[in-house]
Amino acid sequence: MGEAYEPRSGCPINAAIEVFGDRWSLLVLRDIVFGDRRYFRELQAGSEEGIASNILADRLKRLVEFGLLTREDTRPGQRARYSLTEPAIQLVPVFAQLGSWGLRHRPTSRALRVRAELLEQGGPALWQEFMDELRHSHLGSESPARSPSVRERLKAAYLAATDSS
Repeated sequence: MGEAYEPRSGCPINAAIEVFGDRWSLLVLRDIVFGDRRYFRELQAGSEEGIASNILADRLKRLVEFGLLTREDTRPGQRARYSLTEPAIQLVPVFAQLGSWGLRHRPTSRALRVRAELLEQGGPALWQEFMDELRHSHLGSESPARSPSVRERLKAAYLAATDSS
């Protein structure tokens, strides 16, 4: 999209939606943020919604072009790893708010709602802690090591819900 890209309007909501508001982009980012899926095949195989490979390839390319992901340089035949950028990491509160809205207004499954519940209960302090963890794992920043990590807590809640389903 680069320098030639012109948004439809100067509205901040429109500007955000043009970057990640299509049917798949936020779901790809969700799977990287919450599932720690960093490679194409992991993202495709782990997609709860069944994303097609051509759609996934397009969304990854767009997310890199828009500056939400970086793709490591690889040699031919080598798997490329994707990493979140700071703007993508700052979507954690957006994910938390979308999840809260979905909990209240849409049908959800027990196993898939527990992470949204945990994020809602933890509020901004938990979101900040999670963003710090993501900065450490994706950007290499210093991060205070907490045990268990937010990702470990979210995963444990999900696994407990799937065991009891």
